[in-house]
Amino acid sequence: MRYAVVIERAGDNFSAYVPDLPGCIATAPTPEAVESEIREAIRFHIDGLRADGEPVPEPTSRAEYVDA
Repeated sequence: MRYAVVIERAGDNFSAYVPDLPGCIATAPTPEAVESEIREAIRFHIDGLRADGEPVPEPTSRAEYVDA
């Protein structure tokens, strides 16, 4: 599955979250590191849902850049 991920600067770190997986977040000191961490968090989150017998949400969110 391919999920949209939002990466934001958070003070001296970066944070990431997955809109389609509430509670799935990560933080790291660089954008590259947070991308790696959120990949791991997504796998961990999905494994936890499956272990609990919960459905895994389908990816529905999209991200686009818009010129203003």
